[in-house]
Amino acid sequence: MSYNGYMRTNGPDLGPELLVAFLNTLDVEEQRDDLDDPEAFATWARTHEVEPGDRDEARRVRDALRAVVDGEEAALPAIALSATSGDGAVGLRARTAAEAAVASSVVLSIQGKLGRVKLCGGEDCRWAFYDASRNGSRQWCSMEVCGNRQKARTYRAKDRADS
Repeated sequence: MSYNGYMRTNGPDLGPELLVAFLNTLDVEEQRDDLDDPEAFATWARTHEVEPGDRDEARRVRDALRAVVDGEEAALPAIALSATSGDGAVGLRARTAAEAAVASSVVLSIQGKLGRVKLCGGEDCRWAFYDASRNGSRQWCSMEVCGNRQKARTYRAKDRADS
């Protein structure tokens, strides 16, 4: 069965939802890292139909991918991915969280959609999101929260500068 340009196997859906969820195992605003908590990480992995795998490797992958989607160069750890084939399609199979995140990134890169995975422009937020807007110009995870916060900061700074 084909799904978004890759073959669906008995594993995780390797689309943007998985990558965004993996990037959001780090919550800057709440100062929480689910990879620091073995139970939280195991729950995340179960929810996404993968094994947790090595937490240090997962952290290195997550941190590198957060840098990449934020437009920075990053050294991505070497992750072995398995190829699958069948029903006239070739796909990737991921066993661990780190493998799934890398595989998802590869799929999105091939589709030309990795640039739509972004980190919120709010310095106190940095939540990952998938920009589904028509022109791909979204900057905030939520315009109602982070966008309004930034607009208020800009207005106050401008108002002080004018005084």
